[in-house]
Formats: sequence, C-alpha cells, structure tokens
Amino acid sequence: MPWVVGVSGASGTPYAAAVLRGLLAAGESVDLVVSRASRLTLLDETRIAFRDAHWQEDLREWLARGADGKPGTFDVDVAAVRHWAAGDLAAGPSSGSYPVKGMLVVPASTACVAGVALGLSKDLLQRAASVTLKERRPLVMAVRETPLNGQTLRHLVALDEAGAVVLPASPAFYAGATHIQDLVDFVAGRVLDAAGVRHGLYRRWKGELGGGSAPGPGPGSEPEPGESRD
Repeated sequence: MPWVVGVSGASGTPYAAAVLRGLLAAGESVDLVVSRASRLTLLDETRIAFRDAHWQEDLREWLARGADGKPGTFDVDVAAVRHWAAGDLAAGPSSGSYPVKGMLVVPASTACVAGVALGLSKDLLQRAASVTLKERRPLVMAVRETPLNGQTLRHLVALDEAGAVVLPASPAFYAGATHIQDLVDFVAGRVLDAAGVRHGLYRRWKGELGGGSAPGPGPGSEPEPGESRD
C-alpha cells in the first residue's frame, strides 16, 4: 500500500522533496498530490514548473535538486510514485475504500490546516487528509508557518484531538548540521519517524554531549534506510 504525500502552498518545498526521497529510498510507494498553490511556491523556490502532463519529468528534476537549489545532487527513481491531480475529487485517495498506509502533508500551510480541521475538502489534498482521519490512519501535518495566531493554534489542537500528528517544520542543531540539506533532512526524518518509516536522514541523539560535532556525510550521500549517519 502507498503513502499519500500532499504538498500544500507553504514555503518549504525542499522538505517535501526530502520526505519523498526518504520514502522511495525505504522502498515505499507514494501517491502524490501537489496543490495548485504549492506549484506557485515550487516555481518560486526552484524555478521548476510542475505540470500534470509532464509530472514524472518535473518530479524527477525536483527531487534531484538539493536544498541549496543545486541540480543533480540526488539520483532518484520515481517509478514508485503515482500522481493525482489536485482537482481530481474522483481520485483513489478521495475514498476510504482506497487502501493506503496513511498520509503525510509536507509542508502544511495554515490554509491547508484550517481546511482539514474544518473538513472542507475543497481539493483532493484536503479530501484525502479528511479521509485519512475518518479511517483512523496515520496523518502527519508538517505545518510551516511563523508566527501562529490563535485561530491556527485552535485548528492544530483540533487536528491533534482528531488523531493527527502535528509536526512543526522546526530543524534541530544537535545533529551537527553543516549544510542546509542537513537541516532539511532533520525535519524530513522526523516526519518519517512519525510515520514509522525507517531512514538514515539524520544523526540521532544518543545521550552524549557534543556527539553531533563528528563529521558526517555531505549532501547527496544519503544513507540507506536504517543506516545511521555516524
């Protein structure tokens, strides 16, 4: 069964790319939903136009880029990805009878958070997330916004109470980050942790102060699933 990955319009398309690479490296299959707003963000952050008619070519180019925008940083096979148009409310993930493991929304904009919390289902991304909740499947919302107002905080509490994992896109520094890709991979790794997917995207805390100062692999040398970065 695949994981549904929804990409909404918040800034943070490198987070989505890192999560997708991590899922594929772990041998998972992916059902991908890229919202209309996120295509504008992707174009702004990477200069890549994500087109329904050429989605494999555009996805391959996107996932090959590092967080610093350098093309050709990663070599990714997208054969295990199935793309659904954001406006296709008859798509597989819109139904609870369509078998999936769960859904990861990365990044999750405040508009997306509100839509899912209120059950609006205005597009396939929101509908798939609502279905994930009603079917009691894992839903991870990697919210990417700051500061947060009271209304959004109430929506996040509602999602938590409904069973979703609210995961702010908040990188940590104890893992010894030396490159922007390390910070992105930390957030992506925490998303995969919440989903129970094995990965080696960041160095885990082992209870030793200064453990993150040891040199690790640079961007483009992604470990195998389950392999530690130390």
